[in-house]
Amino acid sequence: MSRKRKAVVRDITPDYKFNSVRLSKFINCLMLKGKKSLAEKIVYGAFDIIKDKTEKDPMEVFEGALKNATPQVKVVSKRLGGSNYQVPREIEAKEGQAMVFRWIIGFARTRKEDTMSKRLAEELIAANKGEGASVKKKDETHKMAEANRAFAHIRW
Repeated sequence: MSRKRKAVVRDITPDYKFNSVRLSKFINCLMLKGKKSLAEKIVYGAFDIIKDKTEKDPMEVFEGALKNATPQVKVVSKRLGGSNYQVPREIEAKEGQAMVFRWIIGFARTRKEDTMSKRLAEELIAANKGEGASVKKKDETHKMAEANRAFAHIRW
């Protein structure tokens, strides 16, 4: 993080199929080693699977999954007086979006289905229903913040 000036936030072009900036950022997060066309194939393949399985608009399922799995608080470790405290902090929308992207992609990669498109589709469907691993991670984060609410006065 630079101390001289603020980082320049680049404009991201929306994806060509659904015209969504959020989906374009998700594709960029999924991309490995600069292979954007492969990441697009995976996401659009997952959207086709979602459309076949749920018979809903895949963008609605995607947005619902993000809404259900996005955290509002996180726990940050703070050293004070020789001991570490887990201090709960509210997070901004951008940070929450980045966290939920990482969680959904990470948990999709650990699933047992045979292709990444199927894994991603199943994780998004489960998160939309409110029962996926990413939603469980959000709940654990919120429980941890609630348990350490007594240390909320420790700010820096």
